[in-house]
Amino acid sequence: MPSHLKDIRSFDVKSLETDFAAAGYPPFRARQVYEWLWKKGARGFDEMSNLSLETRQWLKDHYSILSVSILTSQKSSDGTIKLAFKLHDDAIIEGVLIPTEKRMTACVSSQVGCSLSCSFCATGFLKRQRNLEAAEIYDQVWLIDQLARSTYGIPLTNIVFMGMGEPLLNYGNVMAGIHRITSEDGLGMAPHRITVSTAGIAKMIRKLGDDGVRFNLALSLHAANNAKRSSIMPINDSNPLEELSDALNYFYKKTKRKITLEYAVMNDTNDGMEEADELVKFARKIPCKVNLIEYNPIELASFRSSGTDKIGAFARRVESRGIIVNIRRSRGKDIDAACGQLANKH
Repeated sequence: MPSHLKDIRSFDVKSLETDFAAAGYPPFRARQVYEWLWKKGARGFDEMSNLSLETRQWLKDHYSILSVSILTSQKSSDGTIKLAFKLHDDAIIEGVLIPTEKRMTACVSSQVGCSLSCSFCATGFLKRQRNLEAAEIYDQVWLIDQLARSTYGIPLTNIVFMGMGEPLLNYGNVMAGIHRITSEDGLGMAPHRITVSTAGIAKMIRKLGDDGVRFNLALSLHAANNAKRSSIMPINDSNPLEELSDALNYFYKKTKRKITLEYAVMNDTNDGMEEADELVKFARKIPCKVNLIEYNPIELASFRSSGTDKIGAFARRVESRGIIVNIRRSRGKDIDAACGQLANKH
């Protein structure tokens, strides 16, 4: 972007009105532009057809829209579509459209790369380059929604922040992006249709509670004893399970939203009956349900999926002790679009 141009989507509506007034335009013009940007997803000023040519030219002379574009897309045999998004600085992130009978879900990224180095996750082997801006988070949702409508004739029903990056390490932009997605002058999606997934940063989980968020929270748990969890998720060293359970209870007390514990079941790593009992012990400490995820192998790690029988036995053990359990079958595996596989292979 030329240095004299301002990123128009970094302005709130009041700031835009101030800029417009200084140039002699009435405030309602700023509100029209704001609607084009956030309700209609305008990619360029020429799309703003209810503005005069002169106004559009003034916008082009002073502002830019740093929009995200689809670089490549791959469609899985199960209908899942993986997208590589190109950002204004040529950085690349990935997102996924996951169609099921009842839902049309967008899986979106929050960072370019990731800093957490979880050993079973492909994104964890990438370096974190930067945080995504709120508008870049919004754009992923906008583009995936357009794709859902054009491919399946159905709009998005759900959004999960389970793509590249750790959302709570980009707290401000993720919150601002969700605000744009849920607000009436944005996409108007219901907050309870959104799930933010974290590897577990206790301080920021508490902040979510203090901020009274209305979306859902998921914890990527994957092991329920500290030594094992730290061996596969280094973030656990500074955010051990005791601190996480305290923070999750605080979040629940503030929001009354039950937490989802995500547990990727890996062969001979975390799938024994002892590990199932540890999971039960942890899950009993907080109002939650458990999603058992079929693990998706990656080239960079030696972990393997436990297989249907072992996952079933693990689920029965946990369920028999009064914990709500869902088994999540992975989708998009044939195009590396499944959970833990996003690593810019395109």
